[in-house]
Amino acid sequence: MKIENTKIQSFIALSDIISLLNMSSGFLSIILSINHEYTIAAILMIIAIMFDSADGWVARKINRQDDLGFGKNIDSLSDAVSFGVAPAIFLYSCINTTPGIFQIIVILVSLFIVVCGVLRLTRYNVIAGKIDTSDFIGFPIPAISFILATLYLSGLFNPYIGLLLSIIVSILMISNVRYPKFDNIPLIAISVVLILILILPINIILFNINIPALILLLFCLYYLIINLIK
Repeated sequence: MKIENTKIQSFIALSDIISLLNMSSGFLSIILSINHEYTIAAILMIIAIMFDSADGWVARKINRQDDLGFGKNIDSLSDAVSFGVAPAIFLYSCINTTPGIFQIIVILVSLFIVVCGVLRLTRYNVIAGKIDTSDFIGFPIPAISFILATLYLSGLFNPYIGLLLSIIVSILMISNVRYPKFDNIPLIAISVVLILILILPINIILFNINIPALILLLFCLYYLIINLIK
């Protein structure tokens, strides 16, 4: 490859810009978590998931030619920020314990999210196109952000539940459990409407519980469990 062919404009496409919007949402979520703006931080993690869902679709629509794997790499690096570091910082900041044994546990679980996320993304890049299945191998990495975000937005966040779910989901991300790609159109449509209600925000509260966030959380947990016990 000639040096003049390494200009960034020679690599980047519209789908990569969407991946960068995913990463930007994750980064802003990290900043807001540090500043204790947890509601907006949670919403930004969900927005990052929406961008992550869109970049592949856009790449297919524009017939992206990516022989060098630039798009795959920028997507994975963006995911590492939005679905590795962002949920880890969010969990740690939400619990925000005083120094002691429990704080060390929270730090280790947060680190575990990042480590498992990076392992999950690296394995995906290595095996993509080399195995005979269209399923995800291991729980999809955006789900850790989705579960923590909807758990918090529902009003049901509890430090112990957050830690337990984070450990379980992180382990499943690097497992060999097969998760089929989510293609239930009616359920996807319902989820999009519920996400838009959260983002706007339109408060639908019952007994101090945000109902759209709770439904989305239950959807994700159902997807996790039903494929685990098959």
